[in-house]
Amino acid sequence: MELELLFRALLTGTLCYFGAIETPWLFGMSGGFYVVGRPLVAGFLTGLVFGDVRAGVLCGLAVQAVFIANLSTGGATNSEITYASYGGIGIALATTRNPAIAVTLAIIIGQTFGLIFYNTRMALYSYWNKRAQDAAEKIDIKGIFLNHVLFPQICTYILRAVPIFILIYFGKGFVDLLLNNVPVVVTDIIAVLGGVLPALGIGMLMVIVIKEKANLFFFFGGFVLMAFAGLNMIALVFLASLISYIVYLSSGNQSSNDETDEVI
Repeated sequence: MELELLFRALLTGTLCYFGAIETPWLFGMSGGFYVVGRPLVAGFLTGLVFGDVRAGVLCGLAVQAVFIANLSTGGATNSEITYASYGGIGIALATTRNPAIAVTLAIIIGQTFGLIFYNTRMALYSYWNKRAQDAAEKIDIKGIFLNHVLFPQICTYILRAVPIFILIYFGKGFVDLLLNNVPVVVTDIIAVLGGVLPALGIGMLMVIVIKEKANLFFFFGGFVLMAFAGLNMIALVFLASLISYIVYLSSGNQSSNDETDEVI
Protein backbone atom coordinates (compact mmCIF):
# COMPACT_ATOMS: atom_id res chain seq x y z
CA MET A 1 0.00 0.00 0.00
CA GLU A 2 2.80 2.42 0.89
CA LEU A 3 4.62 1.64 -2.36
CA GLU A 4 1.42 2.21 -4.31
CA LEU A 5 0.84 5.56 -2.58
CA LEU A 6 4.48 6.53 -3.24
CA PHE A 7 4.05 5.87 -6.96
CA ARG A 8 0.75 7.77 -7.12
CA ALA A 9 2.15 10.73 -5.20
CA LEU A 10 5.21 10.90 -7.46
CA LEU A 11 3.10 10.68 -10.62
CA THR A 12 0.74 13.40 -9.36
CA GLY A 13 3.73 15.64 -8.62
CA THR A 14 5.05 15.04 -12.14
CA LEU A 15 1.67 16.04 -13.59
CA CYS A 16 1.87 19.25 -11.54
CA TYR A 17 5.22 19.91 -13.18
CA PHE A 18 3.76 19.40 -16.66
CA GLY A 19 1.01 21.89 -15.81
CA ALA A 20 3.46 24.66 -14.95
CA ILE A 21 3.37 27.83 -17.03
CA GLU A 22 7.13 27.59 -17.70
CA THR A 23 7.14 23.91 -18.74
CA PRO A 24 7.72 23.60 -22.52
CA TRP A 25 6.98 19.89 -23.06
CA LEU A 26 3.25 20.25 -23.75
CA PHE A 27 3.50 23.20 -26.15
CA GLY A 28 4.15 25.67 -23.34
CA MET A 29 1.10 27.41 -21.96
CA SER A 30 -1.24 25.98 -24.60
CA GLY A 31 -1.13 22.33 -23.56
CA GLY A 32 0.51 22.76 -20.18
CA PHE A 33 -0.75 25.64 -18.05
CA TYR A 34 -4.07 26.16 -19.84
CA VAL A 35 -4.93 22.45 -20.13
CA VAL A 36 -3.02 20.16 -17.74
CA GLY A 37 -2.78 22.97 -15.20
CA ARG A 38 -6.55 23.52 -14.99
CA PRO A 39 -8.33 22.01 -11.93
CA LEU A 40 -10.91 20.12 -14.01
CA VAL A 41 -8.22 18.42 -16.12
CA ALA A 42 -6.13 17.90 -12.99
CA GLY A 43 -9.08 16.15 -11.36
CA PHE A 44 -9.47 13.82 -14.33
CA LEU A 45 -5.75 12.98 -14.51
CA THR A 46 -5.40 12.57 -10.74
CA GLY A 47 -8.51 10.39 -10.79
CA LEU A 48 -6.79 8.15 -13.33
CA VAL A 49 -3.72 7.97 -11.09
CA PHE A 50 -5.76 7.02 -8.02
CA GLY A 51 -8.11 4.69 -9.90
CA ASP A 52 -11.29 6.72 -9.35
CA VAL A 53 -11.99 9.02 -12.29
CA ARG A 54 -15.48 9.91 -11.08
CA ALA A 55 -14.26 11.17 -7.70
CA GLY A 56 -11.38 12.98 -9.40
CA VAL A 57 -13.67 14.81 -11.83
CA LEU A 58 -16.07 15.78 -9.04
CA CYS A 59 -13.18 17.17 -7.00
CA GLY A 60 -11.84 18.92 -10.09
CA LEU A 61 -15.24 20.51 -10.79
CA ALA A 62 -15.45 21.85 -7.25
CA VAL A 63 -11.92 23.28 -7.30
CA GLN A 64 -12.39 24.68 -10.83
CA ALA A 65 -15.48 26.57 -9.69
CA VAL A 66 -13.51 28.24 -6.89
CA PHE A 67 -10.68 29.35 -9.19
CA ILE A 68 -12.85 30.07 -12.24
CA ALA A 69 -12.39 33.83 -11.79
CA ASN A 70 -8.77 33.65 -10.63
CA LEU A 71 -6.77 36.41 -12.32
CA SER A 72 -3.06 37.16 -12.46
CA THR A 73 -1.84 40.71 -13.01
CA GLY A 74 1.60 40.64 -14.59
CA GLY A 75 3.80 38.39 -12.49
CA ALA A 76 1.62 38.77 -9.38
CA THR A 77 -0.94 36.16 -8.37
CA ASN A 78 -3.05 35.57 -5.29
CA SER A 79 -2.93 31.79 -5.57
CA GLU A 80 -0.90 29.21 -7.51
CA ILE A 81 -3.52 27.18 -9.31
CA THR A 82 -1.44 24.13 -10.29
CA TYR A 83 -0.25 23.54 -6.73
CA ALA A 84 -3.81 24.06 -5.53
CA SER A 85 -5.22 21.62 -8.09
CA TYR A 86 -2.83 18.69 -7.78
CA GLY A 87 -2.13 19.20 -4.08
CA GLY A 88 -5.73 19.58 -2.93
CA ILE A 89 -7.25 17.01 -5.26
CA GLY A 90 -4.37 14.57 -4.73
CA ILE A 91 -4.69 14.58 -0.93
CA ALA A 92 -8.48 14.41 -1.16
CA LEU A 93 -8.34 11.34 -3.42
CA ALA A 94 -5.77 9.74 -1.12
CA THR A 95 -8.09 10.21 1.88
CA THR A 96 -11.83 10.94 1.86
CA ARG A 97 -12.41 11.61 -1.88
CA ASN A 98 -14.74 14.38 -0.75
CA PRO A 99 -14.93 17.43 -3.11
CA ALA A 100 -15.44 19.77 -0.13
CA ILE A 101 -12.18 18.54 1.42
CA ALA A 102 -10.45 18.99 -1.96
CA VAL A 103 -11.64 22.60 -2.18
CA THR A 104 -10.52 23.44 1.36
CA LEU A 105 -7.10 21.87 0.90
CA ALA A 106 -6.66 23.40 -2.57
CA ILE A 107 -7.18 26.92 -1.24
CA ILE A 108 -4.83 26.38 1.70
CA ILE A 109 -2.12 24.84 -0.48
CA GLY A 110 -2.48 27.30 -3.36
CA GLN A 111 -2.31 30.40 -1.17
CA THR A 112 0.52 29.25 1.11
CA PHE A 113 2.94 26.65 -0.21
CA GLY A 114 2.04 27.41 -3.81
CA LEU A 115 2.90 31.11 -3.58
CA ILE A 116 6.10 30.40 -1.61
CA PHE A 117 7.43 28.00 -4.23
CA TYR A 118 6.13 30.17 -7.08
CA ASN A 119 8.11 33.18 -5.86
CA THR A 120 11.15 30.99 -5.14
CA ARG A 121 11.06 29.78 -8.72
CA MET A 122 10.94 33.36 -10.03
CA ALA A 123 13.98 34.29 -7.93
CA LEU A 124 15.95 31.27 -9.17
CA TYR A 125 15.02 31.97 -12.78
CA SER A 126 16.56 35.45 -12.56
CA TYR A 127 19.85 33.74 -11.66
CA TRP A 128 19.69 31.31 -14.62
CA ASN A 129 18.62 34.14 -16.96
CA LYS A 130 21.75 36.11 -16.06
CA ARG A 131 23.96 33.08 -16.70
CA ALA A 132 22.20 32.39 -20.00
CA GLN A 133 22.70 36.01 -21.07
CA ASP A 134 26.40 35.82 -20.25
CA ALA A 135 26.66 32.59 -22.26
CA ALA A 136 24.87 34.21 -25.21
CA GLU A 137 27.28 37.14 -25.19
CA LYS A 138 30.15 34.63 -25.39
CA ILE A 139 28.30 32.58 -28.07
CA ASP A 140 28.52 29.58 -25.73
CA ILE A 141 25.86 27.21 -27.16
CA LYS A 142 26.29 24.66 -24.39
CA GLY A 143 26.04 27.35 -21.72
CA ILE A 144 22.86 28.72 -23.30
CA PHE A 145 21.26 25.27 -23.33
CA LEU A 146 22.25 24.48 -19.75
CA ASN A 147 21.19 27.81 -18.25
CA HIS A 148 18.18 28.51 -20.46
CA VAL A 149 16.67 25.02 -20.70
CA LEU A 150 18.15 22.27 -18.54
CA PHE A 151 18.87 23.90 -15.17
CA PRO A 152 15.62 25.94 -15.04
CA GLN A 153 13.55 22.83 -15.83
CA ILE A 154 15.35 20.84 -13.14
CA CYS A 155 14.56 23.62 -10.67
CA THR A 156 10.95 23.71 -11.82
CA TYR A 157 10.56 19.96 -11.41
CA ILE A 158 12.09 20.03 -7.92
CA LEU A 159 9.94 22.98 -6.84
CA ARG A 160 6.72 21.47 -8.21
CA ALA A 161 6.88 17.69 -8.23
CA VAL A 162 8.71 17.25 -4.92
CA PRO A 163 6.41 19.43 -2.75
CA ILE A 164 3.27 17.80 -4.19
CA PHE A 165 4.80 14.36 -3.67
CA ILE A 166 5.60 15.20 -0.03
CA LEU A 167 2.15 16.71 0.56
CA ILE A 168 0.33 13.64 -0.73
CA TYR A 169 2.64 10.92 0.59
CA PHE A 170 3.17 12.35 4.06
CA GLY A 171 0.05 14.51 4.25
CA LYS A 172 -2.33 11.57 3.85
CA GLY A 173 -1.63 10.30 7.33
CA PHE A 174 -1.91 13.77 8.83
CA VAL A 175 -5.25 14.50 7.12
CA ASP A 176 -6.59 11.08 8.12
CA LEU A 177 -5.53 11.75 11.72
CA LEU A 178 -7.27 15.12 11.76
CA LEU A 179 -10.48 13.86 10.18
CA ASN A 180 -10.63 10.88 12.54
CA ASN A 181 -10.00 12.89 15.71
CA VAL A 182 -11.64 16.28 15.28
CA PRO A 183 -15.30 16.62 16.34
CA VAL A 184 -17.93 15.84 13.75
CA VAL A 185 -19.22 19.41 13.88
CA VAL A 186 -15.83 20.66 12.65
CA THR A 187 -15.81 18.33 9.65
CA ASP A 188 -19.41 19.34 8.91
CA ILE A 189 -18.38 23.02 8.94
CA ILE A 190 -15.48 22.25 6.58
CA ALA A 191 -17.88 20.44 4.24
CA VAL A 192 -20.34 23.35 4.27
CA LEU A 193 -17.64 25.95 3.66
CA GLY A 194 -16.13 23.80 0.94
CA GLY A 195 -19.53 23.66 -0.74
CA VAL A 196 -20.03 27.44 -0.52
CA LEU A 197 -16.64 28.37 -1.99
CA PRO A 198 -17.47 27.16 -5.55
CA ALA A 199 -20.54 29.42 -5.45
CA LEU A 200 -18.25 32.29 -4.46
CA GLY A 201 -16.01 31.57 -7.45
CA ILE A 202 -18.99 31.57 -9.82
CA GLY A 203 -20.20 34.82 -8.23
CA MET A 204 -16.80 36.43 -8.86
CA LEU A 205 -16.95 35.29 -12.50
CA MET A 206 -20.43 36.79 -12.88
CA VAL A 207 -19.14 40.14 -11.62
CA ILE A 208 -16.50 40.10 -14.36
CA VAL A 209 -18.64 38.76 -17.22
CA ILE A 210 -22.09 40.28 -16.62
CA LYS A 211 -21.97 43.96 -17.54
CA GLU A 212 -25.71 44.68 -17.43
CA LYS A 213 -27.90 43.70 -14.50
CA ALA A 214 -30.67 42.67 -16.88
CA ASN A 215 -28.52 39.71 -17.96
CA LEU A 216 -28.90 38.24 -14.47
CA PHE A 217 -32.43 37.18 -15.44
CA PHE A 218 -30.97 34.69 -17.93
CA PHE A 219 -28.74 33.21 -15.24
CA PHE A 220 -31.54 32.85 -12.71
CA GLY A 221 -33.84 31.49 -15.41
CA GLY A 222 -31.33 28.74 -16.19
CA PHE A 223 -30.97 27.97 -12.48
CA VAL A 224 -34.75 27.64 -12.06
CA LEU A 225 -35.06 25.39 -15.10
CA MET A 226 -32.32 23.10 -13.85
CA ALA A 227 -33.39 23.05 -10.20
CA PHE A 228 -37.17 22.82 -10.58
CA ALA A 229 -37.92 21.74 -14.15
CA GLY A 230 -35.40 18.90 -14.04
CA LEU A 231 -33.56 19.88 -17.22
CA ASN A 232 -30.06 18.44 -17.53
CA MET A 233 -27.02 20.44 -18.55
CA ILE A 234 -27.12 19.38 -22.22
CA ALA A 235 -30.75 20.39 -22.66
CA LEU A 236 -30.07 23.68 -20.89
CA VAL A 237 -27.12 24.45 -23.19
CA PHE A 238 -29.28 23.95 -26.30
CA LEU A 239 -32.07 26.08 -24.82
CA ALA A 240 -29.61 28.81 -23.82
CA SER A 241 -28.09 28.80 -27.31
CA LEU A 242 -31.55 29.22 -28.88
CA ILE A 243 -32.45 32.10 -26.56
CA SER A 244 -29.08 33.75 -27.13
CA TYR A 245 -29.55 33.56 -30.90
CA ILE A 246 -33.05 35.05 -30.67
CA VAL A 247 -31.78 37.90 -28.49
CA TYR A 248 -28.91 38.47 -30.92
CA LEU A 249 -31.27 38.64 -33.91
CA SER A 250 -33.66 40.96 -32.14
CA SER A 251 -30.91 43.32 -31.03
CA GLY A 252 -29.39 43.27 -34.51
CA ASN A 253 -32.70 44.07 -36.16
CA GLN A 254 -33.26 46.91 -33.70
CA SER A 255 -29.86 48.38 -34.55
CA SER A 256 -30.60 48.07 -38.29
CA ASN A 257 -33.97 49.81 -37.86
CA ASP A 258 -32.36 52.63 -35.87
CA GLU A 259 -29.74 53.16 -38.60
CA THR A 260 -32.46 53.18 -41.29
CA ASP A 261 -34.47 55.77 -39.37
CA GLU A 262 -31.40 57.98 -39.04
CA VAL A 263 -30.74 57.80 -42.80
CA ILE A 264 -34.35 58.69 -43.60
